[in-house]
Amino acid sequence: MAKFSLQGKQALITGGSRGIGLAIAKELAQAGADVILLARDSTRLQQAQKELENTGSKISTYSFDLQNVNAIPQMYAEIVAANGPIDILVNNAGFTRRGPAQELSIDDWNIVITINLTAVFVLSQAFAKERIANGKKGKIINIASLMSEAVRQDNSPYAAAKGGIRQLTKALAVDWARYGINVNAIGPGYIRTDLTRPLYEDCAFHQWVIERTPIGRWGLPEDVASTALFLASEASDFITGQCIYVDGGWLSTF
Repeated sequence: MAKFSLQGKQALITGGSRGIGLAIAKELAQAGADVILLARDSTRLQQAQKELENTGSKISTYSFDLQNVNAIPQMYAEIVAANGPIDILVNNAGFTRRGPAQELSIDDWNIVITINLTAVFVLSQAFAKERIANGKKGKIINIASLMSEAVRQDNSPYAAAKGGIRQLTKALAVDWARYGINVNAIGPGYIRTDLTRPLYEDCAFHQWVIERTPIGRWGLPEDVASTALFLASEASDFITGQCIYVDGGWLSTF
């Protein structure tokens, strides 16, 4: 079990103030990692920090809007200067705009691609540059989606971004394997969070998910967090370029 310990490690988690990101933060902190939560809303960050106080790990927060991709390298440098090197990067922050493809504005397209894909690349690049310059290994965990493989109606920019995450994960894994940087992704299925509340409170949709998922339930943020711990730990050192779908079997049936 020592391979699952994150003692002496530090993790940066984007979108870490709630939902899946917060669950991952809790799991990594309980395994011994110091954790830095990054999100836009400073109030939510403070609440999340308080929620994680009993883990025994150091919890820090940083408020930043990932739309500002040009500012990401400087932001990352500031975090490292203030907190020390980052060993584990979890690219969890996400955003969507829904609508028929023929009616979507270019602004809607651009903001979804920027936050879900471009920012992931720029932040991963900043992480890798620091790791490589200092001769240190590292772990990157990207959050993909069922829509990395299948698509629901009215989700073209999100599907494009998450499909891109799947391939970006492979590309970065190949480029950075020689430096000891593992890059993997997790594709959550239908997970009960505040953001999906309108879906699981819709009786018809809720029932569709239950019937469509072989395990027969919605996932919990903790289901994703356990997989993140595995990918962040030494137990996954020979795994890179993979996307693990935590979906209760959703993609395996029809």
